[in-house]
Amino acid sequence: MCRVLKVKHSSYYYDWLSRDISEQQIHRNQSELLVRAAHSETKACYGADRLHAKLIEQGHDISLYMVRSIKEEHEIKCRRHKRFKITTDSNHNKLVYPNILNQQFDAKHPNESWVSDITYIWTNEGWLYLAGVKDLYTKELVGYAINKRMTADLVCRALNMAIKNKRPSQGLIVHSNRGSQYCSHAYHKIIK
Repeated sequence: MCRVLKVKHSSYYYDWLSRDISEQQIHRNQSELLVRAAHSETKACYGADRLHAKLIEQGHDISLYMVRSIKEEHEIKCRRHKRFKITTDSNHNKLVYPNILNQQFDAKHPNESWVSDITYIWTNEGWLYLAGVKDLYTKELVGYAINKRMTADLVCRALNMAIKNKRPSQGLIVHSNRGSQYCSHAYHKIIK
């Protein structure tokens, strides 16, 4: 650039050293302080859009792009809250088996006791429900099923997979919570 403008390199460098901070840089520095303050004020829960809206509401002149770039440049991140979803509904009048396992989780041999439950996984497409069946002796997941809905069919498919994979003998204890899926007629039919 110095060659094209026919300016001595040392002159350009000297001018650059003695020059004050630009208006643009002053605005960016002020914006960074505002973003950091707003981020702390909101307990690190707001993303760029909500943070920008809050700053505008407070009367600050800052663009959404500026908020995003400051957050990215200085690695200002939101705290993630674990999303909670209830998976057990024990409040029903359906058939419930007695608790034969009675907190005795130390099985003596494979296919003596299985435990089953449903959990949930948050994905980009939304919630996915996972039903699993675990052998207490081997600690192996012997059956599982995944679905977008938490239905009796989900737990039935997991139990059917476990039965198909392990072919247990009569007398197997299948333990689960008292959620309505596990108390369905279809699930009881498979257990019988």
